[in-house]
Amino acid sequence: MLDVAIGWEIYQRTNSAAALGFAGLAEALPVMLLSLLGGHASDRYDRRKILMIVQVFLAVCSLGLAAVSVLHAPIVVIFLIITAAGVARAFKSPARSALLPQLVPKHILSNAVTWNSSTFQISSMAGPMIGGFLIAGLGKYSPIYVLNAALALTFLGCLMFIPAGEPMPGRAEPMTRRSLWVGVEFIRSTPLLLAMISLDLFAVLLGGATALLPIFARDILHTDATGLGWLRAAPAIGAFLMAFALAHLPARISPLNRAGPALLWVVAGFGAATIGFGLSTSFWLSMAMLFLTGAFDNVSVVIRLTLLQVLTPDKMRGRVAAVNYVFIGASNELGAFESGITAAAFGPVASVVGGGIGTLAVVLVVMWVWPQVAKLRTLD
Repeated sequence: MLDVAIGWEIYQRTNSAAALGFAGLAEALPVMLLSLLGGHASDRYDRRKILMIVQVFLAVCSLGLAAVSVLHAPIVVIFLIITAAGVARAFKSPARSALLPQLVPKHILSNAVTWNSSTFQISSMAGPMIGGFLIAGLGKYSPIYVLNAALALTFLGCLMFIPAGEPMPGRAEPMTRRSLWVGVEFIRSTPLLLAMISLDLFAVLLGGATALLPIFARDILHTDATGLGWLRAAPAIGAFLMAFALAHLPARISPLNRAGPALLWVVAGFGAATIGFGLSTSFWLSMAMLFLTGAFDNVSVVIRLTLLQVLTPDKMRGRVAAVNYVFIGASNELGAFESGITAAAFGPVASVVGGGIGTLAVVLVVMWVWPQVAKLRTLD
């Protein structure tokens, strides 16, 4: 809901593709600068308490956006609040990712990652649609920001029911420059993880069509905020259905049983679907292409996150998760920046189609540089 409201409000007030891009940059910069610190904190301190503090901070940011919208404050204030929320997410994502293996036995971790992804996709389906309906029905953005703050505090309440765990495995390790870079060194020395993170990084960076959806919705597909909500929800619908299938498919036919080749194929499919979306002038064809991007991306997410959890020792899990978030999480926002700038220079269609072609090229490069990816079979 928040993404739909922020993107639609910024574009309605500025009519600028570049402004949408700079919104992504505002969130990406603190993530890139602070995620390693956030990862180290999640290895030293109670991950649950970190998440609780962050939820309060994010709720305050959402209330700030509501105030900006009601008062029609300068657009730069929105960018400042987005930056502040990015600081919170730099600590939130490593702690959230590292908390899951503490709650679930290792032998069912892959299935837990799949279901965890499913719950995220459910909210990613419902959120944009509800956000679009509210904007279209109420003609204002502030109720969405207030509702987001309430939901952030609801998550805070849920976290209180998780019992305090064992002391953090990295608690005794002092925070030094070397300890901050442990996660980077671990991924650099694990070629399979490095290859998969690199593949996702450049695919997301180049295939960032989502940031331009307000432009496609209003100017190319000629729909309103409700249509934008459906477009934003389409990738999540595809991802949810794929996650449901992955959780139930027999092992002998599951793509997770041939993880390496499956990963290469789904990222290539993501690039092809991105090209299809960029060339489409039909609302329903665009929905179908976005649906496919979500379905393909979910397979990639499950493979990468499962390997990340299986291969990483618990004492450095937060720092490795932080590196993963810098490369993958921030690449979403950097991809939004790249898409916004190229759309401002060459038009939104050229920006999206060029990104899809670049994604296909990245798959070929990864196959050449890291041939072991194609040889990977089961995730255990």
